Amino acid sequence: MSSRRSRLVSSQSVIATPIPPLLQRRKQHLAGRDREAATGVTDPGYSLHILFANRGVPADDFRVTDHVDAFTKQICEVIVGKNQAVKLAVACLLARGHLLIEDIPGVGKTTLSQALARSLALAFQRLQFTSDLLPADILGNSIFDRGEQRFVFHRGPLFSQMVLIDEVNRATAKTQSALLEAMEEHRISIDGVTYDLPEPFFVIATQNPQHAVGTFPLPESQLDRFLMRIELGVPDRASERAMLLGMDRRDMLKELKPVMNPRTLNEIQDSVRKVHASPALLDYLQDLLDASRQRHSTGLSPRAGLALMHASQAWALMHGRDMVLPEDIQAVGTAVMGHRLGHDIEQPGQSGRTLADNLLHSVPVP
Repeated sequence: MSSRRSRLVSSQSVIATPIPPLLQRRKQHLAGRDREAATGVTDPGYSLHILFANRGVPADDFRVTDHVDAFTKQICEVIVGKNQAVKLAVACLLARGHLLIEDIPGVGKTTLSQALARSLALAFQRLQFTSDLLPADILGNSIFDRGEQRFVFHRGPLFSQMVLIDEVNRATAKTQSALLEAMEEHRISIDGVTYDLPEPFFVIATQNPQHAVGTFPLPESQLDRFLMRIELGVPDRASERAMLLGMDRRDMLKELKPVMNPRTLNEIQDSVRKVHASPALLDYLQDLLDASRQRHSTGLSPRAGLALMHASQAWALMHGRDMVLPEDIQAVGTAVMGHRLGHDIEQPGQSGRTLADNLLHSVPVP
């Protein structure tokens, strides 16, 4: 126990150390390199920076924050008064996850999806789920070609870089299950043949509250494929007034210009996985997982732990840091854990959001 405590104290001191902005570290890196070139003497501070940069985000990624800030700012100009929800959606995208939005109609769920796609120049498809929808309607179909005397596979709308699935819980379990392989492995298998989906591949699904008429609850396996579940809600009074007096959102979407291309997005997604997590931070994450398993019959799975880790790394990178802090886990924790601990976020008492908040408030930070 004493060795664990000493390790935690040592790691905590690292976490508590203020980290300079990425651009400042880049300037220090260039200054150290110039001193070495001029004098031939190795600068210890410069060498330490190189060691730290190799452990975390590469020094060349100092522009990441600028790209992400410009991207997030443009989305917030369309979805007004919901900055926290927009940031969570961006973090989910950077972490290579999928996003579930549960809310009432008319709060901007579709607008958010289209704004994300247009700001990244991604191929976009929208699917409206209904109770009579079949798996072949979204995956594709093999149709016999008389000229070639063979079956030819015609790809469905799921073969796109960003897919919006409207009212995902209005489809039956058979159609919902068609998404499992696509969302987890980024590929689909039909008639014994496996087809890769494009990269990046990002699914945004909207869900009606489960008390609505004509809905089918998503099974645990389907919910677990979504890295985050968020709510948009209605804007505050000032933001709603600005929206009422401003340009129509459909016209704003038409005028959106790409902030970065898919290749840049892939590079930033690669940088997310390089954000450093200290041993004490990993202890805190595992303590959350253990507490969920002890308190609830269906605790958080190892996949949930990976989701929480990757979302925290993305949140840290978005805020200009190359290491994860406990605050990053707490910022994304409810969105990552809520739907895995409980189905209905509107259910009073022991809803998933309430259980996730209780975990974050009760598990001590090392």
